[in-house]
Amino acid sequence: MSFYQQPLLWFLCAAAIPVIIHLLNRRRHKTLQWAAMQFLLKATRESRGKKKLRHILILTARTLGIACLAFAVARPMIGGLLGWGASQLDTVILILDRSPSMEITADNTTASKRALAIDRVRDAMKSLDATRLVLIDSASNTPQDIPSPDSLADITSTRATDAAANIPSLLQRAAEFILETQPGKTEVWIASDMQHADWDKQNERWTTAIATLQSAPQKPAVRILALGTPSKSNVSLRLLSSYRSADELLLDLEIQRSGDAQNPVNLPLTLALNGIKTTDSIVIPGQVLRFQKRIKLPPKQTEGQGWLTLPGDANPRDNTAYFTYGSAHPVKSLIVSAAGESAAYLAAAAAPPGYSEQSSETIDSSAFLSKAAFLGEFSTIIWAAPLPQEAAAQAITDFLNTGGHVVFFPPMENNTLSFQNISWSPISTAPQGKFFILQQWNHDDGLLRDTINGEPLAGQTLRAIKKQVLESPIGTSTPLATWDDSTPFLSRIVLERGTAWFFSSTPDYTWSNLGDAHLLLPGIQRAVLAGSARFDAALLAEVNRGDALPRHAEIRTRIDDFAEQTNADSIYAAGVYRLGERVIAANLPASEYDPLALEKTELTPLFEGIRFSTLEETATHTAASEEKEIWKLFLAAVLFFLIAEALLCLPKAPTAATSRAPRPA
Repeated sequence: MSFYQQPLLWFLCAAAIPVIIHLLNRRRHKTLQWAAMQFLLKATRESRGKKKLRHILILTARTLGIACLAFAVARPMIGGLLGWGASQLDTVILILDRSPSMEITADNTTASKRALAIDRVRDAMKSLDATRLVLIDSASNTPQDIPSPDSLADITSTRATDAAANIPSLLQRAAEFILETQPGKTEVWIASDMQHADWDKQNERWTTAIATLQSAPQKPAVRILALGTPSKSNVSLRLLSSYRSADELLLDLEIQRSGDAQNPVNLPLTLALNGIKTTDSIVIPGQVLRFQKRIKLPPKQTEGQGWLTLPGDANPRDNTAYFTYGSAHPVKSLIVSAAGESAAYLAAAAAPPGYSEQSSETIDSSAFLSKAAFLGEFSTIIWAAPLPQEAAAQAITDFLNTGGHVVFFPPMENNTLSFQNISWSPISTAPQGKFFILQQWNHDDGLLRDTINGEPLAGQTLRAIKKQVLESPIGTSTPLATWDDSTPFLSRIVLERGTAWFFSSTPDYTWSNLGDAHLLLPGIQRAVLAGSARFDAALLAEVNRGDALPRHAEIRTRIDDFAEQTNADSIYAAGVYRLGERVIAANLPASEYDPLALEKTELTPLFEGIRFSTLEETATHTAASEEKEIWKLFLAAVLFFLIAEALLCLPKAPTAATSRAPRPA
């Protein structure tokens, strides 16, 4: 139990007033021995015990009434971060989510969710005298003793970061700390905005963390401060990929809007390239806008860096994207196909006339192993042959794992070969005089997505006489386009950093009219550009992950000219960094752009076997249903004790014998 007006608990001393008065009254009378009274005292000795008990009950009722009144004035609370018995805690372990999503400003306030969480924990800790506070923040994942709750907002370990949070990993670290240090009666407090990606329900660490907590000598309770309150509208900028072609840098960007996104909005987009700033206007028509920005690079410049930013809004952490670039790489595609019409169309789509920076090489599948050692030179592999086997399959797998893209077309023959547990079905032929027609395709994702201007590809013009559909285990592939009989036309399989694409028809007029430029050219070009991005992929990283972390004795130095935020932890901030001989652009993790939040009902299976409670926090610190004021109950108790005291003070009713009037003589 906690109190909103804890200093008023000093009024509990007033409960001693009836006892003091009683003791003073006993000292005021002086006892004198009188022989005649001894007979009267002996006569009433049997009823004295009942009178004494009655006086004790009256004194108790008066004392408890005053005590309950003092409690009511102090406004007692139950639930929330503090509950019954919380004052006996030895240690509180605070898991603080300080990921970028926690920096969004809550509605009806000017403070971020992270700041609200810190204030709430600080206020709650004031009710826990001599309780040890240990902080485990989402960036460092290291336990740290906090000498005073008042210093929470001032230390570096509670400042904003651009690194993602991993709640199951943090809970596991807290459980290990409890086993290692034996801190006595402990509670684990988790302050988070409940972002679905941060909680990662499928993470195997949940099982380990809960089992470790259950093995503690004193099983700790878990209290969750959920800051999933409504937030102000926000616009975020995300860099999906960057690719250098000759003297141009192509940036694939995405802008998301939260809140009311019905009306278009025009925002300035500022670009800084090697210290030179320019500003353009960009119109965001709806909730999500994905577009490409071409940046003309200084001639003959081998490397550089820069950033793009939108105006500040509800969350200042997701308005800026950083990039860097190195030397240009040749865009070269390897086509594995037998000579013929299909191979000619594929070569033209991989290196169209007029695209001088693009080239292609066509080989037969029997000669593929001779090229296996040189696959690092190619951006994309286009495979129109029977699926690779053994050494060839391993070479393709390695190519995919390093970020390459492979586009598969049917082998135009029936076989039972498989690759990564997938195979081609037997050839299907349309009835005489009819065709397989492309019925639907994904307009937002994949090789057939709409253009940057929002115009769809002419998929309705596709007609096929023959097809070979991809066969794969359930959940292995993702269909992105389907024929009119609901079988897949285009499927995708992601392996490590790369992507394998599967078309179920081929650009041969005995099979289909896919050779027309309506679908084949844009589809292949998108695969080629995505595959080329792997050469620059090492230049992009996520904050506090992978390539953004120093290796061995590398010294980490920030080299961009973007003004750093004073309330942020610079160690975990996005930006362009030099690490030894490497230059890395570290941006927010992709998961931080996912607005999906965890529901309260999803917490129960995660904490099975552990006592936990949740508190939904608002900007005004108004608790949800699990934290309630109970001062009215104490006022009712005051009334009860006053009534009891009054009833006990009533004079004893005369008996029938004493109330009967005497008869005259």
